Amino acid sequence: MGNLFCCVQVDQSTVAIKETFGKFDEVLQPGCHCLPWCLGRKIAGHLTLRLQQLDVRCETKTKDNVFVNVVASIQYCAIADKANDAFYKLSNTRNQIQAYVFDVIRASVPKLLLDDVFEQKNEIAKTVESELEKAMSAYGYQIVQTLITDIEPDEHVKRAMNEINAAARMRMAANDKAEAEKILQIKRAEGEAEAKYLSGLGIARQRQAIVDGLRDSVLGFSVNVPGTTAKDVMDMVLVTQYFDTLKEIGASSKSSSVFIPHGPGAVRDVAAQIRDGLLQGSAAH
Repeated sequence: MGNLFCCVQVDQSTVAIKETFGKFDEVLQPGCHCLPWCLGRKIAGHLTLRLQQLDVRCETKTKDNVFVNVVASIQYCAIADKANDAFYKLSNTRNQIQAYVFDVIRASVPKLLLDDVFEQKNEIAKTVESELEKAMSAYGYQIVQTLITDIEPDEHVKRAMNEINAAARMRMAANDKAEAEKILQIKRAEGEAEAKYLSGLGIARQRQAIVDGLRDSVLGFSVNVPGTTAKDVMDMVLVTQYFDTLKEIGASSKSSSVFIPHGPGAVRDVAAQIRDGLLQGSAAH
């Protein structure tokens, strides 16, 4: 119906290319336009001004001979002031952009090691965008944004990288575990040394207390019971200790059989041996 009344409608975010007898005439903006076909005027086509995206998947090789697939997302749009160039100069815009992306990525990635490719993906994206901007502006297109959305090495390489990473983490865990065990052993040894030191102090104090108690007992007994000597009191104390020891051995549920000389004479012999030992020790000093 529009052609019948020589009227055409151009939608929003779109421009129309007007030709007269097959020659470019002007760019029609969105709205309604009168186009008398009888004068050789017609619409050659429409061009969208909306932002478009093209995902390009490029396979290339890194400097350390690892094949990777690099996925680049190119966001572009036609420039309204250069709509005639965008319409006439390129027959297939997407193929043209893809060719430039292939060229830049395959020139940049082979200069980098695999780890550097992951670290410098933003620099690669900026290089692609810069080259595309210079090339596509001559054809009436603007490159809005370029993103490297994925870097995918070969499956065997990915598995090897994961194994290397896992081995490194296991090695770190083993070192940390060994260090923890070392610290634990050192602390345990320090604790045992401290415990033995304190035990020694306790035994020394216990023996000192026993000596002090025996001395006080001998002195007190000698004062309260006239006519007794220190030797008599010591013999009585030793007999008391002797029977207390036998009582403790018999009361223990885990005690073993102990064969010792038993009898009143044995106590006297023990007392004599202790005195002789003390006297010999004093004489030696």
